[in-house]
Amino acid sequence: MGWTLDTFGMTDVGRRRARNEDHFYLNDELRLYIVADGMGGHAAGEVASHTAVETIGDFAFTALNERDFTWPFGFDSKLTPPENMLLTAIKLANREICALAEEKSEYNGMGTTIVGMSVLDEQAYVAHVGDSRLYRLRDDQLTQMTSDHSWVNEQIARSLISEEEARTHRWRNVLTRALGNKHTIDVDLTRMNVLAGDSFALCTDGLSGMIPDEEIHRILRASSDAETAARRLIQSANEAGGHDNITVLVIRVSDENAEPDPRKTRPIESALSSDPNATVEL
Repeated sequence: MGWTLDTFGMTDVGRRRARNEDHFYLNDELRLYIVADGMGGHAAGEVASHTAVETIGDFAFTALNERDFTWPFGFDSKLTPPENMLLTAIKLANREICALAEEKSEYNGMGTTIVGMSVLDEQAYVAHVGDSRLYRLRDDQLTQMTSDHSWVNEQIARSLISEEEARTHRWRNVLTRALGNKHTIDVDLTRMNVLAGDSFALCTDGLSGMIPDEEIHRILRASSDAETAARRLIQSANEAGGHDNITVLVIRVSDENAEPDPRKTRPIESALSSDPNATVEL
């Protein structure tokens, strides 16, 4: 059975920061959705997150639309074409951020998290680095689909601290992985099926660090559409203090036989669906 997507993305500076270093990318035609949380002084975090989403979006457009292009890091036969696309795009973004940091001293030490989701052929392909998250609401159950690359999450995994302690720990913002830290990057990849009725939320820790998962669950469940959900989530994070920039991208899946909405997308065919050996010079 086919389905359509209702999507909306929004970013907010929050109540404590002077500028917004988050960026997001929403492309319904490609069915590609990305959220990035930059870090680094002198606006370098903004440069890093913008570079990441722009580089990933540009490569995805090429990979999904051109049948004759080059995989700059090779093609991993153990992965699907969409997974190769996300992995390659993030590696390219990391390379570009590292290059910029080496060229300009004011960009030294900049970096960004990334969480991206490509929705093709009723499957979701997810890639992430850092602590920006993907949540899924299905059958009234909210599940965090990514695992934070952070110091506190490693301590939780070792049962050294609790999740409640992690929320206020003084090292809660210390990342163990981010784009721009080094020239090689480990990227977590996840594949999952997509069902009519699913809702997804990609967000920075300006949202997940300010409100509990129960509140995210409540808002996603109670909202009638993606825009309402995104706006309510950001409002809730600001009401909780708004200590950081807040970015969220909400995707709601519905049956194609439901009443049409002009913002919902049509199914697409991509080069990745049929030709994994397609190879653009970059």
